[in-house]
Amino acid sequence: MQPSPSPRIPASELRPGRHWYLTAAVISVVSIVLGMVIAVYQFKSVVDAVDTGNQFADGESVTLRLDPDDEKAIWLEDRIGPSRPTCDISGPGDPALAAPGIDVFLTRDETWNPLYNIEVSQAGDYRVTCDSERPSQYAIGDLGGLVTFGGWLLLAVFLPLFGVGVGIVIVLITAFRRRGHRKRLLAERYGSGGPHPAQPTPSAGAAPDRR
Repeated sequence: MQPSPSPRIPASELRPGRHWYLTAAVISVVSIVLGMVIAVYQFKSVVDAVDTGNQFADGESVTLRLDPDDEKAIWLEDRIGPSRPTCDISGPGDPALAAPGIDVFLTRDETWNPLYNIEVSQAGDYRVTCDSERPSQYAIGDLGGLVTFGGWLLLAVFLPLFGVGVGIVIVLITAFRRRGHRKRLLAERYGSGGPHPAQPTPSAGAAPDRR
């Protein structure tokens, strides 16, 4: 005797719906793509963070066209020996030079550190002049260097991991709840919902039971 197959519940009747599997996949893919975009964009930004091709030395001046939304800084080439460079900025409004954060920018044979952040209140042309106790080289660049890039890189790595983790959790919860819903429907419709043994049939030529 072979047991009859278990009753079947159409997949479309189970809840949560299977669209949650698609949702999990979309979250995972989008987080991976965003992580890659952040990493590539920030890498390109850090490569061009400092305009080392337009350096200026002590006593020289450079003119910049800036507006309040620009985030620019004066960078100093790091050389061996003590140095206390100072810079001045002049232009419309009340421009100021603020203390920078800790960062670094590297080229093949040079190391640069941020010296001052430039703060302006209105658009216009600004004149920057620097001086130091020993010969120094300066350049204008963005606020962020390799340290800032490292922070963004951590985000670029964490975001895909978080997205994939969320996707896996959604898949597991969906599968678990659909399995539980199937068991409840089987119990409601077929009792235990388990396999039903086949009833024996009288063999050919057997005398009927007349009891």
